[in-house]
Amino acid sequence: MKIGFLFPGQGAQSVGMGKDIYEEYDKARVIYDKVKEITGIDIARISFDGPEEVLNETKYTQLAILTMSLAILNILKQSNIRPDISAGLSLGEYTALINSNVFSFEEGVKLVQKRGEYMQNLLPSGEWQMAAIIGMTEEQVEEVCRKVNTGFVVPANYNCTGQIAISGEKEAVLEAEKIAKAMGAKKVIVLKTSGPFHTEKLTESSKALRKELEKVTINKFDTRVIKNLDGELYRDDDDIRDILSKHIINPVRFSKTIKTMLNEGIDTFIEIGPGKTLSGFVKRMQEDKNITILNINNVENLKSTIDLIIK
Repeated sequence: MKIGFLFPGQGAQSVGMGKDIYEEYDKARVIYDKVKEITGIDIARISFDGPEEVLNETKYTQLAILTMSLAILNILKQSNIRPDISAGLSLGEYTALINSNVFSFEEGVKLVQKRGEYMQNLLPSGEWQMAAIIGMTEEQVEEVCRKVNTGFVVPANYNCTGQIAISGEKEAVLEAEKIAKAMGAKKVIVLKTSGPFHTEKLTESSKALRKELEKVTINKFDTRVIKNLDGELYRDDDDIRDILSKHIINPVRFSKTIKTMLNEGIDTFIEIGPGKTLSGFVKRMQEDKNITILNINNVENLKSTIDLIIK
């Protein structure tokens, strides 16, 4: 068995996420307490009680998803369940890097806190939106964006075969939706995000994050991690600070990430954190390979996953 961990990003959040795990496991409560101590934010209260509009604020969303994933990881470590390779979608890449000890727990949490603040507060003025286009090729979605003439919109997340998220000005995203449907898209879904993420519009956030990255210590990888920027494994000589500062202004190559994991022989994918979006991406990309796809987002599937892996 070769295990790949997948960590979700912004948009996977929902009020109440992680509450049953927090109540069931001391190992989970320790993580939530540590994050509160480091950030001064009661992320457990926001995660469990909301309200939704507060949880959906980028500065809280990213910390909430990160904390839930790290809490689950702390329980898995107790059972000695570790990945051969890990990867995350956008924010989820930071979870993978913390889990691989590239950043210490404290510095990683502080970094994500700053990232969320910058991505919320350093946006240019305007109304922004992201949407997932279902049932079109990458080339078709790129063509859709080129045809839009009401404003800025570009592909942002190459999620998997047949699903690409676009990001930009609200009016332009709405026009892109109409064009995509006219060109044969099966569906267009508006995402629970609040900015033009993974586009050039976050240049100021990228610059500010770069300054934060200069302050942190970069450690050697404990486990292999795939980067969003090109869907390839991190190398020992990669400039992680440069990669992560570019990360929020460039598209996420998650479809390439999944291909890399499959090519590296990963046969057991475990999505760790709220939702099950990434598992769906893997299902679309598995082709004829015999793989196992698991989710951990509540006590029931946490226990069943542990039982399956260590049996």
